[in-house]
Amino acid sequence: MKKEELYQVGAIIKTHGLKGEVKVFPMTDDVSRFKGMKDIILDTGKELLHLEVESARPQKNIVILKFKGIDNINDVEGYIRCGLFVTRENRVPLEENEYFIADLIGCRCVTDEGEDIGAISDVITTGANDVYIISEPGRKDILLPAIKDCVLNVDIENQKVDVHLLKGLRE
Repeated sequence: MKKEELYQVGAIIKTHGLKGEVKVFPMTDDVSRFKGMKDIILDTGKELLHLEVESARPQKNIVILKFKGIDNINDVEGYIRCGLFVTRENRVPLEENEYFIADLIGCRCVTDEGEDIGAISDVITTGANDVYIISEPGRKDILLPAIKDCVLNVDIENQKVDVHLLKGLRE
């Protein structure tokens, strides 16, 4: 399995207690997803370790994880600052018109007039709606609000997003 086929869901920030638990900074908007998680992949920097989640509990803005078969603080100290990943099959299911940011990055954006205006290079998450940053070499980035008036169709399989540019978005 290649690391490019994995999706990061968190990073271990420190140990917790003496029985092998770790504190994880979640990189997902749904912290409760860790509760139902069974399999997780730890990137040590040298290898990818497949681990089984024994327990998970949210604590403020982090998650306390316990891996099956790891029962001592000494066994997890080396994993601090390591990333936690899942496979495509183990990602959380999405609702209609929801997309993973990782799947949106690189999608070409084409206006309703047929003009290719660039690719999504990043997504800004705001309180009201996401904002897609559309980049093209030699052009100023376009900040496109991810609202129905602007995002007409998303085709992840073909890496294409049909968009409508509201007046003023290009300036």
